[in-house]
Amino acid sequence: MAFTRASGKHRRPSRTQRGTARAAGVAALATSGVVGSLAAPALAAGPAAAQTGLTPVVTLGDAVADRIDAQAAAQHEAAREAAEAAARKAAEQAAREKAAEAAAEARAEKERAAREAERKRLNTFVSPIAGSYVSTGYKSGGAVWSSGSHTGVDFHAASGTPVRSVGIGTVVEAGWGGAYGNQIVIRMNDGTYTQYGHLSSLGVSVGQQVTAGQQIGVSGATGNVTGAHLHFEARTTAEYGSDIDPVAYLRAHGVNL
Repeated sequence: MAFTRASGKHRRPSRTQRGTARAAGVAALATSGVVGSLAAPALAAGPAAAQTGLTPVVTLGDAVADRIDAQAAAQHEAAREAAEAAARKAAEQAAREKAAEAAAEARAEKERAAREAERKRLNTFVSPIAGSYVSTGYKSGGAVWSSGSHTGVDFHAASGTPVRSVGIGTVVEAGWGGAYGNQIVIRMNDGTYTQYGHLSSLGVSVGQQVTAGQQIGVSGATGNVTGAHLHFEARTTAEYGSDIDPVAYLRAHGVNL
C-alpha cells in the first residue's frame, strides 16, 4: 500500500519563520507581564547571537565609540601640552624681557651715577690755601694798590705754603706778572678765570690741565708786597680789570670761607 504526504502539511517551519514566531512569543509575554519573571530563562533559551546578528552590531558600535574617546583624549592631551608649552614660552619670554629691562635699568643707573660723579667733579671747588683765611678783603682801599682798591683777596700763607687750583681748568698764564710777581692764571671749566699771585715758584705751565685741589705752586712774596701771602682773584676774562668778588665766587661754588 502506498503512503503519500499531504502537500503543505506537517512541513518543518523555516529558520525565518521560527525566528518570527519566537519574537512574536516574546512580545506576547511582554504584553502579559510574564516576561518580567521569565526574562532570564527566555533570553537564555533564545537564539544564539550568531543567528540574530545583533551582537556584531553592538560590538562594532562599542569599538567605534572607544576609538572616538581615545582620539578625543589624545586631542585633549595634545591641546593641554600645547597650552603648557605656550605658557612656558611666554613665561621664558617675559623673564628674558624682564632681565633685559633690569640690565638696561642697571646700565642707565650706572650712566646716571657716572654723569653725576663727573658733574660733581667738574663743579668741585676748594680754597686755594687749605685751612687758611682771608687777611685782606676784596675792594679794600689804599695807596698800596695802583687802582686804588684791592682787586682780589689775600689769603694768609707763610712762604712755601702749597697753593692749589680752586677747580678744574686750563693754565693760560704762568710766569712773571709785574706787580703780581710770579703768577698763574687759569681758565676754569665754567668759563671764568682765577689768578694766583706773589708765588715763590710755579708748578705748572701754559696749556696744562689742572684739577680741583691740585698743587700749582707755592706761596711767597714776589712782586709788589709787604710780606708773604697769596693774592687770589676771580675774573670774567683773563685780563686785569675784569675782577669779581672772589669770596662770593668761591662760596657760590660751595667753598666755605
